[in-house]
Amino acid sequence: MIARLMNGAGNKFILADVRGRAGAFNLSADAVKTMARAHPFDQLLVLEDSDTSDAFMRIWNSDGDEVGACGNGTRAAAWALMQESGSDTVSLDTAGGVLSARDAGPMTVSVDMGEPRLEWTEIPLARPMDTTRLDFAVEKGGVRIEAPGAVSMGNPHAVFFIRDMASFPVTDLGPIVEHDPLFPQRVNAGFAQILGARHIRLRVWERGAGITAACGTGACAALVAAHRRGLCERQVTIHADGGDLSVEWRAADNRVRLTGPVEDEGPVTIDI
Repeated sequence: MIARLMNGAGNKFILADVRGRAGAFNLSADAVKTMARAHPFDQLLVLEDSDTSDAFMRIWNSDGDEVGACGNGTRAAAWALMQESGSDTVSLDTAGGVLSARDAGPMTVSVDMGEPRLEWTEIPLARPMDTTRLDFAVEKGGVRIEAPGAVSMGNPHAVFFIRDMASFPVTDLGPIVEHDPLFPQRVNAGFAQILGARHIRLRVWERGAGITAACGTGACAALVAAHRRGLCERQVTIHADGGDLSVEWRAADNRVRLTGPVEDEGPVTIDI
């Protein structure tokens, strides 16, 4: 079938639309991994029929694991649905809940990512712990990181605060954090450098995908974790490798909004 290759601040997706297809849609982990080798992507997004929203979106990481949330992917899928309908708002049902998105300017989409989940059981963690500052550390090659904040935005994140992103070995420490037994569903490891009250430099080692140019849920988690520690305001610009994302954690309703660019890179033929 013909799908779309898209990205959100460099975070790469294949977006496939199987709405209207008869029968249940199934996709194996091996099929996803084969597709990722042929057409490299961070996440595969599949739109299915929904009785309650414009579409139901399922999400697979490039390693074949199905996951519950993808912030930049939601923005990319929402852009495609708005182009199709001519509307400036859409809603997407996901395993992590219903998300509403709106047009925020040329090739820019804003999505309400819902409330952050902050209890240790919601992340989840293997044992009770204060999620503002986890009693957790890892070390490799003489570099030690500790006391991350933990946040779920429909998927689990551990956010470490570091001093110098330029010299930090994300690819060495990210996999260790991802697979630590403290995180029974594995975890996205975020590494955040606070540049000021409204600016955060962020890189994320995504579970099942590795380093990506940007991570939407990771950007949301970084803001929440930083604000809980008194390190930033409630609205910040997240500077990712692939571009900037705007994130706001609203005090009035406790919801997090993610805004940023999308790009349609054109059609791609996939076998699903």
